[in-house]
Amino acid sequence: MENILSGLLDQGYIASQQIATAIFIAENLTKPILVEGSAGVGKTELALASAAWLGLPLIRMQCYEGLDESKALYEWKYGKQLLYTQILKDKMGDVLGDAPGLDQAMEKLHGFGDMFFSEQFLEPRPLLKALRQKHGAVLLIDEIDKSDEEFEAFLLEILSAYQVTIPEIGTISSTVPPLVFLTSNNMREMGDALKRRCLHLYIPLPDAKLEEQIVAARVPNIEENLRKKLVAFVQMLREQDLKKLPSISETLDWARVLLLLHADDLTPALVHDTLNVLLKFEQDIAAVRPQIAEITRKAQQFGDHGYRIT
Repeated sequence: MENILSGLLDQGYIASQQIATAIFIAENLTKPILVEGSAGVGKTELALASAAWLGLPLIRMQCYEGLDESKALYEWKYGKQLLYTQILKDKMGDVLGDAPGLDQAMEKLHGFGDMFFSEQFLEPRPLLKALRQKHGAVLLIDEIDKSDEEFEAFLLEILSAYQVTIPEIGTISSTVPPLVFLTSNNMREMGDALKRRCLHLYIPLPDAKLEEQIVAARVPNIEENLRKKLVAFVQMLREQDLKKLPSISETLDWARVLLLLHADDLTPALVHDTLNVLLKFEQDIAAVRPQIAEITRKAQQFGDHGYRIT
C-alpha cells in the first residue's frame, strides 16, 4: 500500500491507510468504491488524484435528479440519422429499382433500418466511454445520492459485470474494467443491491494534524505559524452547533484567501471579514460572530499535541 500512499501524495492528496487499502482491494478484486462523507472532505478529489497517479483518463459523470440512460450510457446521433434518411429518400428509386416485388423491397429497406441503429450512429456517454477504454480508465460517478432509485438500479449491471446491453447492438463488455468511484453526500440512503457490489469507504472530517498536512501540501506558500492557527480555528468551529460544519475544502479556500490578503497573523478583524469563506449559511455566521474574539484568542494559543487549547 505504500506505493498507493506515495503515488497519491505526489498528486497532492494525503491519503489515510484506510483509503489506500480500499484502492488496493478495488484494483485487485475489480470492485467499485462507494465513497461517503460530508461535502468537501475530498471524495471527488480522491478520484481525480487516482487517475493522475495511475496515468489513466478520468471519465466523470455528474448525477442529478432525472438522469437517465440516454445521458449516462448512450444515445443515437439523431441529426446524422436524419441526414442519412434524406439521402436514402433521394436514392429510393435506385435502391428499390430492381426489386421484383413488395417483399423483396421491404427486405432491402429492412437492411437500411438496421444500419441506422449501428455503431456509426451511436453516441457514447460517460458510462459507455469508460467501458470502451482499451487501457482502462477511472470512472467517477459523482454524487450518486442525487440520482433516482431507478437510475441506481440501472447501474447494477455495470457495477457487477462491467458490461452494458444495448438492444439494437447487443452486449458490450469492457476489455480492462475501469476503476470506479461513486461518491455520496448521504442525501439519501443507497440501496442494498448497490452497496453489495461496492467497497464502502467513509472519509471523515480530518483531525488537526492531518488537516495541517493537507493545507501544507495544497497551499505551500502559507506561513507555518499562520497555518497552525487557522487550522486550530477551524477545528474549534467544528465543535459548534452549526448547520454546516466547514470541511477541508473550506479550510483550503480560507488559507488561499489569507494568502491573497497577505495576512501574517490571525486577528478577530480578519476572521470577521473572511468568515463567509468558511461558513455557508447566514445563521451559522450570525451564531459564530459573537465568539470570534474568543475562538481567535484560543487559536493563538494552539498546543503542540493535538491542538489542545486551554
